[in-house]
Amino acid sequence: MAGLAAWCGLDGGTTTDGVVFTDVTEQAGIRFRHTNGASGQKYLVETMGPGCAFVDYDADGYLDIFLVNGGLLPGFGSKGPIANALYRNNRDGTFTDVTGKAGVAGGGGYGMGVAAADYDNDGLADLFVSGFRSSLLYHNHGDGTFREVGERAGIRRQEWGTSAAFFDYDRDGWLDLYVANYMDYRLEQNPYCGVPGKYRSYCHPDEFRGAAGTLYRNQGDGTFRDASAASGIGAHVGKGLGAVAADFNQDGFPDLYIANDAVANFLFLNNGDGTFTETGALAGAAYSGDGKAQSGMGAAAGDFNQDGRPDILVTNLSNEGHTLYRNDGNGYFSDVTFPAGVGKPSLLLTGWGTGFADYDNDGDEDIVAAHGHVMDNVELVNPTLRHLQPMLLLENTGGRFADSTARHGAALAARRAARGLALGDYDNDGDVDLLVAASNGMTSLLRNDGGNRGRWLMVEPRGRESNRYGIGLKARVTAGGSTQVKEIPGGASYLSSGDRRLHFGLGASARVDRLEIAWPRGKVQVLENVRADQILRVQEP
Repeated sequence: MAGLAAWCGLDGGTTTDGVVFTDVTEQAGIRFRHTNGASGQKYLVETMGPGCAFVDYDADGYLDIFLVNGGLLPGFGSKGPIANALYRNNRDGTFTDVTGKAGVAGGGGYGMGVAAADYDNDGLADLFVSGFRSSLLYHNHGDGTFREVGERAGIRRQEWGTSAAFFDYDRDGWLDLYVANYMDYRLEQNPYCGVPGKYRSYCHPDEFRGAAGTLYRNQGDGTFRDASAASGIGAHVGKGLGAVAADFNQDGFPDLYIANDAVANFLFLNNGDGTFTETGALAGAAYSGDGKAQSGMGAAAGDFNQDGRPDILVTNLSNEGHTLYRNDGNGYFSDVTFPAGVGKPSLLLTGWGTGFADYDNDGDEDIVAAHGHVMDNVELVNPTLRHLQPMLLLENTGGRFADSTARHGAALAARRAARGLALGDYDNDGDVDLLVAASNGMTSLLRNDGGNRGRWLMVEPRGRESNRYGIGLKARVTAGGSTQVKEIPGGASYLSSGDRRLHFGLGASARVDRLEIAWPRGKVQVLENVRADQILRVQEP
């Protein structure tokens, strides 16, 4: 088959900080298994999901969990309903399945990912569920129930939607929605790939035409308008899998980065007038440093070298390594994957969900990523690879990363066909926990034990003129002689949605000397002498 070998890939600890990630899935009451609908026909859609979310849907200050399920495919016989799941946080380390009461089981489509945000500014988190030839927009009623309003809201999905990002691209105070589209894929046109008479494999994306992403502008009345063409985004055909929105060129308007599979990645810079200019190749963020298009899956933004500018991380296929683009300012980036220590530990791995997170609260951004090969029989093609793969935890050691996966518990080393990854502090103890969704497997909840030995601060915003969720907000924290800058991004990871609260590790600092908050609509707020080890709820002036 064309390009089969390209799917098959090659290496990869240094910390004694006492942090251990513990698999608490069973004791927490999470018992969700994803169904991909595989029947042996190797429909590519089978292997690309699912996503997951940490989201405080009932606004009680604790993160709940939403999990996306797949669906029926030709030749697959299900013994029961294939449903999404919503688990309410009981605030004691356990969760209760409230899917039925909440009305978010889905049904009839094939789910892929989830994006959580308050799109109508009523103070409640809503849910967008992307899918293959389908999508769902759940409006939160505030009484523990949701209503599906996608068609009425103007979101009509026929493409293969993957990662989605809520962000306020026109800064009018209402969250807009970008949905990445993967490719023009039809179940009735499923070519045979592999070795006839021996085995069948999933076809490489080169076998299919790409698709443009869709941008929906929030009208402020509960409806959206398709602005793909007017914004210029719809003119760019890719194979979108990862999406993250952040102000990459620091001009005050949120930009959009798209990780594409086997074609150039996109960097859409916001022109501030409702349009975007695609600058990925010019900016140095479209290809690897040696000029190759990679198999981009997940995408995340974070300031790994503490220069105040958001850098970009992209997870890729085995034999490519995950790519770290350093933001050099003025809209330009450099591929520092191998000099920064990211390339070698990730070479044998196929990455999906990912994020920057200060897991040990020492004041810098570490990296976490989830893995699992696309092909469930990859060992037949390349004996050095495995379908089930471990997580990857990279510790930031002054702007360079060291593989510390093996030193932080068996839960990270456990092998999964992982896809979605959500980051968030579900138990509100001051350190970042992990939610991992697996293809055709069980979801895992990994609790961070020991990360809060370092001091910390979480900033939870509530917008007034800006969007209520605070997406696009930037916070500058100065403590102990160092400064960190973080932004609440739109999207990030892969098919997943994480904690919107900004988490700052403070090391040994008991107080924050200065906290400067730049709200998306332009107001700047300054707080001084802020106590550490608290969740600070801040309202826009």
